[in-house]
Amino acid sequence: MSNSGFDLDLRTAEKEIDFAEGERVMLGVLDGTTPVAERIAAIEHGNVLVLAIDGDLNELAADLAPAVKQCNGNLMHFRKFLIISPSDVEIDTSEL
Repeated sequence: MSNSGFDLDLRTAEKEIDFAEGERVMLGVLDGTTPVAERIAAIEHGNVLVLAIDGDLNELAADLAPAVKQCNGNLMHFRKFLIISPSDVEIDTSEL
């Protein structure tokens, strides 16, 4: 029993939460080892990708960038990261 008069079991509560499919931010590395199709599938499911760039961005994104644009996704290079979002998630750069 907590001081507030009720017991809260966070592990049980976490299991009961119904997360909508695709509502997450996925962290990864852009190093050429993950197939473009896998990245595209992730954003088509509504995920936002934040990828640390490990190598030459132009080479690593040569196939990925056109595929993202073809499915109306958004790309933004920010510092040492490539941010990729689905078409319905705007990348706001107004604070830069």
